[in-house]
Amino acid sequence: MVTVVDTVSGDGGETRPRHPEKAHRPDTEILRKPAWIRVKAPGPGVFRQTEKLLHDNRLVTVCEEASCPNIGECWSKRHATFMIMGDICTRACAFCNVRTGLPGALDASEPERIADAVAQLGLSHVVITSVDRDDLGDGGAAHFASVITRLRQACPDTTIEVLTPDFLRKEGALEQVVEAGPDVFNHNLETVPSLYLSVRPGARYFHSIRLLQRVKELDSAMFTKSGIMVGLGEERNEVLQVMDDLRSAGVDFLTIGQYLQPTRKHHAVARFVTPDEFKSLETIAYTKGFLLVSSSPLTRSSHHAGEDFARLREARQRANEGRGR
Repeated sequence: MVTVVDTVSGDGGETRPRHPEKAHRPDTEILRKPAWIRVKAPGPGVFRQTEKLLHDNRLVTVCEEASCPNIGECWSKRHATFMIMGDICTRACAFCNVRTGLPGALDASEPERIADAVAQLGLSHVVITSVDRDDLGDGGAAHFASVITRLRQACPDTTIEVLTPDFLRKEGALEQVVEAGPDVFNHNLETVPSLYLSVRPGARYFHSIRLLQRVKELDSAMFTKSGIMVGLGEERNEVLQVMDDLRSAGVDFLTIGQYLQPTRKHHAVARFVTPDEFKSLETIAYTKGFLLVSSSPLTRSSHHAGEDFARLREARQRANEGRGR
């Protein structure tokens, strides 16, 4: 069994639980990863430069907070996914490694600092995500809009992708983000409906489907994207139904990746899905009408996002030409 300690250091050097809401959970074994999931450790050089730039700008990334397995590859290419509105989430999803608790006030300087970092990194495509902020009246929608607006001003040639929370019970929040005009609107379903109560208890599956559908109603030209993890205990037919639900909402791009358990207190990995199974799911998803599908063990929402955005635009152009538009 692999032992992962679920603690975080405070400002005074004290150690406290990173996920206090999970402390009551029984420990579960963290299964050894198969060979197809192994990643190389990051080397020095560009990786450390990226790390320093981000930390010097006091920026939070989902790469670190969610313990993304692709951090070595991405940071070595000067790519990073920015996580706005702090590093403490108001939700307690059973799969997620982001800290849970009561967040602090929003930082009005964050949009400027993100724009500076994007310019310094030379990003042609940037992904902005966030923690859930159920404590805010608009769920943080206005802050998302401020970041998008500042990026448009400071980095006009950079395309912008947002990966948002669900803005549950936040009337008008989605409209604020869409009106700001990101190039891609991403909201992940994460898992199948039958697992929401145990895996994503603070969210509602059909609310998320409706959120994605509403984006298309507000701006039919905006690319929409969603992703799920597999290996949580879902059945194959449930994954296929999720595909149908997403297509009914007009979603353009689907990502499917392997769930990896952050600590012994998190939801256990039910199984490791083989590369051949991922390829099969990708093939089926394309037959259902998605413009683009990324399905592999190490697929993550923001992994290769810039390259995928270029492919997404090309796929839409081909589809439009095929319809004679």
